[in-house]
This record gives sequence, structure tokens and C-alpha cells, in this order.
Amino acid sequence: MQQLQFGLKRAATERAAFVMGIVNATPDSFYAESRGGTERALQLIDEGADILDIGGESTRPGYTPVSIEDEIARVIPIIQAVRKVSSIPISVDTTKLEVFKAAFACGADIWNDVTALSGAGKTNEDGTAACKAEPSAESALFIAKSGASVILMHSGAGTQQEVSDFLGQRTVFCLSHGVSSDKIILDPGIGFGKSLEENLALIREPLSVCAGRYPVLMALSRKRCIGDMTGRPAEERLAGTLAADMISVQNGAKIIRVHDVSAAIDTLNVMKNLR
Repeated sequence: MQQLQFGLKRAATERAAFVMGIVNATPDSFYAESRGGTERALQLIDEGADILDIGGESTRPGYTPVSIEDEIARVIPIIQAVRKVSSIPISVDTTKLEVFKAAFACGADIWNDVTALSGAGKTNEDGTAACKAEPSAESALFIAKSGASVILMHSGAGTQQEVSDFLGQRTVFCLSHGVSSDKIILDPGIGFGKSLEENLALIREPLSVCAGRYPVLMALSRKRCIGDMTGRPAEERLAGTLAADMISVQNGAKIIRVHDVSAAIDTLNVMKNLR
């Protein structure tokens, strides 16, 4: 049995990993089937998702930036509707502290930040990825005070060691600002500016990230690296995604972030029965 802390909730699963279902409350996310609102969220709960990840701003290359107000308007009604019927852990995919504060007040449990608390729109002078900017003490202190969990992601090119070193630095930053170690989840950032070789190394060895001291989330679903391996467009990458997810889970990933919840659960159930 796997057990993890998601905000103030302790969750467990008999499967080898938790399944996080993607709800993109956006018009421009790269996989159209993931776009939706309350109806999609409730569908993923019915399919058996362990966690919902709700986002109001796309993170795909060339995405259209969204204001704080518009992002809140997209995300909050979904959280409110879900909370009327379910206590499922809710993650909010945002780079903005103001958005997560509003989401937490409505019942969200986890802040999923692709910039690892660097904030929206920040870049270094040399143009490197946003997560390479300095992290926000205000954000870390809010996480610590609220008791929320946080997913810290690495963005940009990086070897296994570079990804591990960066995320290790961010975990130390969070801990130094009072965030509990059991509230930290790490995402190596598959597909965010990495080469195919870098992606594959991280999929093969999730526990190379900070030596497995924190749960590792793998977000592989229908991404370009799956297309590079299969030669298929996003709409035809389910089989490739399932194979890559299972390999990452066999090698230590504790959460898989997916568009296709039912299929992911089926493969995890087969893995459970064959181990």
C-alpha cells in the first residue's frame, strides 16, 4: 500500500502509484480531450482518479498568458463544484500565489507549480527558464502556514544530476521556510525543454531525483517524447504513455499525472496482480 500526505489529507492506494487526473480549464492546452470544467472533473472522479489537477492557464509552448482574475474565474467554480460531492485531493496547476490562495480557500490541497515557486513570467537575464529565477519566500511561507502540499518542477534542459541538484536546492529552500518534508513532491519536468535523451534517463530512473527522498511525480501523458518514441500524434499516444508510465512506476514514481484515468488504473491493477 502507498500512503502520501496531500495537504491536510492522508491518502492511500493499493496500487503502486497514485493517479492524478488532468482537468484543463483552458482553450489552448495541447491535448484537446483534457479541456473542460466541472463535468470533466466529475467524470475523472467517477473513473477512479486519486487526485485531480486543475489548471486555468496552459503551460504548453506558445501558451497564451492569463490574468490572475481570469485564471481564478476558470478554476474556482470547478473546485467549488467538486467539493460539494467529493473530498478527493485537489491540486491546482498555477504559477501564481494569488491563484493558489484563492483555490486553497475553496478547498484545494496541493500547489502544482511548474516554476518551483519562482513565480509567473520571471526569466533570468540570460533568458533561462522561469524556474531558474529566485524562489519566492512569500509562497513558501504560505505553503508552510496553510499546511498545503507543493509539487516542485524542474523546467529546461538538464541531466539527471542537474535536475536533482536544482530540485534539492528548492526543497532546502522550502524546508528552511517551514514547509514540512512530507508536503513536498518533486516533478523532473518531462518535456519542458529537455532533449529526448534527458527525458528518457529521468523516466528510467525517477529515484535519481534527490535520491528518492521525496515522492516523484511523472507527467508523461501524451507528451512529445512519447511521440518521438512512437512516431504518433498526441491523439494516438495512449499506448505509449501507458508503457512509459508503468516503467516509471516500476522504477519508483509514486504519482502519475494522466489524461486517461481509466486506462492508467487498468494498467496499475494489472501490475498489482502480476507482481
